[in-house]
Amino acid sequence: MMVPQTEDGDESQVASSDKAVDDKPIKRAHSSLGTPPPEITELVRAEDRLSFAYFEHCTIGRDDNAITATDSTGVTHIPAATLSVLMLGPGTRVTHQAMTVIGENGATVIWVGERGVRMYAFGKPLTHSSALLQRQAELVSNTRKRLSVARQMYQMRFPGEDVSGLTMQQLRGREGARIRRVYRECSARTGVEWDKRTYDHDDFMAGSEINKALSAAHTCLYGLAHAAIVALGCSPGLGFVHVGHERSFVYDVADLYKAELSIPVAFETAATEPEDIGSATRHNIRDAVYDLGLLKRMVKDIRALLGSPEPDEDIADADHVGLWDERIGEVAAGKSYADDEWDEGKW
Repeated sequence: MMVPQTEDGDESQVASSDKAVDDKPIKRAHSSLGTPPPEITELVRAEDRLSFAYFEHCTIGRDDNAITATDSTGVTHIPAATLSVLMLGPGTRVTHQAMTVIGENGATVIWVGERGVRMYAFGKPLTHSSALLQRQAELVSNTRKRLSVARQMYQMRFPGEDVSGLTMQQLRGREGARIRRVYRECSARTGVEWDKRTYDHDDFMAGSEINKALSAAHTCLYGLAHAAIVALGCSPGLGFVHVGHERSFVYDVADLYKAELSIPVAFETAATEPEDIGSATRHNIRDAVYDLGLLKRMVKDIRALLGSPEPDEDIADADHVGLWDERIGEVAAGKSYADDEWDEGKW
């Protein structure tokens, strides 16, 4: 098992239903006796959370508002409220109550194994607002605006260079050359032999040690990118460079940091020739994520790319639902717009 930090925290559950007394709604009873689910305003912001925790061959449960991991060595407690990503490896079981507290606290869960990532699951976003999601959809649906965002993504990888006039084909070529150069430099610096990136999605162990390290490192990076994206209320599937996949935007965001994080960490880990390359890589990635302040950067970069560099706390915290109107944009929800003519069928 591997955890970022631990704090103390028997699973319990309570049946409940929504009721109203004197027209005043009563909130649904919380899922753990004595501990109500947190409100949006009480949740730890995405950029202030721990990076990830990885577990295998254990049972994931719940103790109050903490996640527990139980194996032959004992019980480990992880504070759910501060966790970004929970990675579950081979031999793990997870209880209903554990998934409940994970979802309530807006964390992302990734099931991983010998064949790589098997499934993503995530809780509620850390915002009530759909403003960033709507902005993302607007930008990705307009060719000119989409190209502008894609160029910004490439510009972040080529500081000091002007890529504003390059086509996507030219940008892809520049990026391919840059990544090959990064591989060569990391190989020369660490002494790890490098040929090319080869891996089998169906057989993790079939790859070379450096390719296994790269796969493990990239998986961690994808998980963190996914967690940041959904925490902000954005869509993992609406990518600007990548397209056609449910995690297109995840790959877009992760690619911004591979040359700085996952590639060098993979080479440095492989150079030490650890017994378990996957576990060692995850440990080193976790430390590097902390040192680089990566979650803060991801949140800031995503907001900047979507044209919202600073969070609007009032909008994010407001539990607001409106009705779309084609002329004025939005009208209030929760009221009747029927008049006498509609009631009499004069339409």
